[in-house]
Amino acid sequence: MKKTVLLIAIPIVVILFSVCGLLITKNTTNRLIKEQNSEYEYYLDKTVYGTDVTSIIGKAVDENEKNNIQKNEKGHYIENDENSIKIEIKMLSNGKTYPMEEFYNNDITRFVQNFNLIKFKCTNIEYHKNTGKVKKLIFEETED
Repeated sequence: MKKTVLLIAIPIVVILFSVCGLLITKNTTNRLIKEQNSEYEYYLDKTVYGTDVTSIIGKAVDENEKNNIQKNEKGHYIENDENSIKIEIKMLSNGKTYPMEEFYNNDITRFVQNFNLIKFKCTNIEYHKNTGKVKKLIFEETED
C-alpha cells in the first residue's frame, strides 16, 4: 500500500516542480524583455538631440554585436526576427531615411558634430513577432 502511494506521489511531485520551474522561467524572461524594451520605449514620442540619437545608435549596435547579428555586404545588420535592433533616421533636409549603420560605419563623431543640436523625435517602434522585443525605432528630424 505504501509503495503504491509513493509510486503515485513521486511523479506528481516531479510534475509540479517542473511546471513551477517553467512558470518561473517564463516570468523571468518576460520581465527581462519588458526591462530591455523600456530602455527604448522611453524615447517614443519624445524629442531628443542628435547626441541622444548617437547614444541610442551605440546601444543598438552593442546589442546587435552581443547577440551576434549577421551583417550584409553593405555592413548593415540583417533582421533575424528574434533579437536584432535597427534604427532609422529620417532627415528633413533631403527627405531621405538612413539606417543607423550609415552613420555608425562612417565615423559617428561626424554625426555628433553635424547634428548634436538638431532635434529628433522617435515616431515609431516596431517589435519582433516571435519574442516581443524591440525590432526597430524610427527617429525623424524636427523643424524646431
